Amino acid sequence: MQPAERSQRLFFALWPNEESRRALGALTARAVRRCGGRPVPVASLHVTLAFLGNVPSSQLPQLERIAREQATACAQHVPLCLTFERLVHWPRQQILCVPATDGAAGAHALAAALRDATAAAGFRPDLKPFRAHVTVARKVARFARTLALRPVVWRFAAFALCESRTEESGAVYSVIETYALVKTEKAHE
Repeated sequence: MQPAERSQRLFFALWPNEESRRALGALTARAVRRCGGRPVPVASLHVTLAFLGNVPSSQLPQLERIAREQATACAQHVPLCLTFERLVHWPRQQILCVPATDGAAGAHALAAALRDATAAAGFRPDLKPFRAHVTVARKVARFARTLALRPVVWRFAAFALCESRTEESGAVYSVIETYALVKTEKAHE
């Protein structure tokens, strides 16, 4: 009998820098404390592009190849920018989140490209419609109203392949690899 192959719980994400995460975390902290849910640690704030679930470790090179191809195909001359300016409760998902209110078209295109390419390669990405958002609290049963926030803009020159591990303290995310989304001009000789 052979041992089961190791698998990793993987997803593609727009992974902001620490300063961007802290800015959004500071704006939402009070509401998160009051919502009665489980806060997402500020260090884990991100925008999920495509959730892949458990993937055998042997398929990681194929997934990385797909990511490089989609990064090249979706690359632009400027970073992808998302604006966040309101806090909302999604009761069905039981989350408190900050949806992108501006700039989501580029994220939608990238999410669709990653979802379609991974599905075509035999992976099983989550096929729910993509909604660019940052989850700031989970298991939120009720939240009174939508709250306006001072706008926060996140800029992304890359996206990431990430792993999710469940530990006693909750989900822990780590970036496996990043893929550039900004075209660089070649120097003229």
